[in-house]
Amino acid sequence: MSSCHCGRMNNAKCSSFFQQPRRRTRIIQCIYVVGFMDLFGVSMIIPLLSHHVKALGASPTVAGIVGSTYGVLQLFSSTIVGSWSDVVGRRYSLLTCLLLSTLGYGLLGMSTSIAFFVLARIPVGLFKHSLSICRALLSDLVSEKERPLVMGHFNAASSVGFILGPVVGGYLTEHEGGFYTSSFTCAAIFLLNAGLVWMLPWSETLVYRTDANSNRSTAKACNNDDNNINNSAYHNCSHENNHHPSATTETTAPRKRAPAAGGISWGEVSLLQPAWRQLSSVVSKIHMVASSDMWDLFLVRLLMAIAIMLYYSNFSLAMEERFSLKPKVTGYLISYSSTLGALAGFLVGPVTQLYADNMSGLLLHSTMLTCLLIFLYAAAPSFWQVLLSSTFFAISTTIGRTCITDLELQRGGVQASGTLIGAGQSVTAVGRVLAPLLSGLAQEFSPCGPPSLGVLLALAAVGLLLIRIPKWDGRGKSKLAKLRNVE
Repeated sequence: MSSCHCGRMNNAKCSSFFQQPRRRTRIIQCIYVVGFMDLFGVSMIIPLLSHHVKALGASPTVAGIVGSTYGVLQLFSSTIVGSWSDVVGRRYSLLTCLLLSTLGYGLLGMSTSIAFFVLARIPVGLFKHSLSICRALLSDLVSEKERPLVMGHFNAASSVGFILGPVVGGYLTEHEGGFYTSSFTCAAIFLLNAGLVWMLPWSETLVYRTDANSNRSTAKACNNDDNNINNSAYHNCSHENNHHPSATTETTAPRKRAPAAGGISWGEVSLLQPAWRQLSSVVSKIHMVASSDMWDLFLVRLLMAIAIMLYYSNFSLAMEERFSLKPKVTGYLISYSSTLGALAGFLVGPVTQLYADNMSGLLLHSTMLTCLLIFLYAAAPSFWQVLLSSTFFAISTTIGRTCITDLELQRGGVQASGTLIGAGQSVTAVGRVLAPLLSGLAQEFSPCGPPSLGVLLALAAVGLLLIRIPKWDGRGKSKLAKLRNVE
């Protein structure tokens, strides 16, 4: 094959690469809408659950046990469902989660006893992982460089839904049977989300998903000088010539994926395959992630999740005891912080560009800043210092969450994005179980006890990052050297 023809093919590849963002914009925007509506519906219900349980006649102890049911189910199901989405694909796993969540919230709207209430929480606890699958889908659609920006926008859209939902839920509650109305409204929202997901152009999604791994190399080829372009074109043409017979089937059949970092190969199993085969693939994926050298990232996630939860655990009570603030003012402060957190999602892209996509360095600095802000809050002599710390705390935690998710995907491979994101959610769920216990013990000593303990945990996370980041960078340089030798 002539180099001229190869050059034309390479130019066509480059043109296709630069046109992809325009063509997939509608898919990504639909996912943003799904994320917004998801948390909008959920946040309508969350503030009302404890009141409804008490209205059904549950004692505080029973109410606490019932409330923890959801967290325990999420702890065990997050990784499994995330891995299942890697096995059968995002479309069917996302639709399954949305429809079963619809069922759960619909049953919640009919719950007139404690037993019925617990029954309604089971499908939601097991399958309310639509946001995690949406994040995995976004990671399939975009390149590694674009991922922080897109994830930041998705988190921002979801956070806006979480801010607006309680307002609508509170309004509906003022009417007779308000909780049941809110539950059925939430179920309708999830059903609407399922319809939106069903109508997504999944054929295009599959093409982008199989091309995602080659985006970086294609962009590199497009930016090289003429001599490098010709050499790269010859290599690409040879590769395409060898694999041409399968190229025409990519839009109709899943393509076997290239091995991820560390030699892990992630296949895909059809939804129509036997359940035992799907289960075997799920277990295999979870085992690969569990046996991988990513314990440091998951430990950092756990430490910071608990530290952030301790910051918020007794916020209202501490404000009242330390500064005599009324709950109304504290509510305004929490809303202000939540709004900033939502807007901070739009800062993720520019900040990562400022750090030249050095996500490990950005994670270290955001973790250090979060640790400092928790300390300033714990030692604050006045309300204004709390206001200042809350302002930057919302920004630092938003950036930190995006960074650690991106690093997990970088090290584990985007082909395992569902499993990795699900494992991260399971780690966070462990934090939700431990944080209330640690908060209660720390409050025995002082109202500032929970955030003070949070400072210690954040310091431990900073120390771990200082020790491990040089090893991450060393591995990255060695992998880059190997790739250059191969080329």
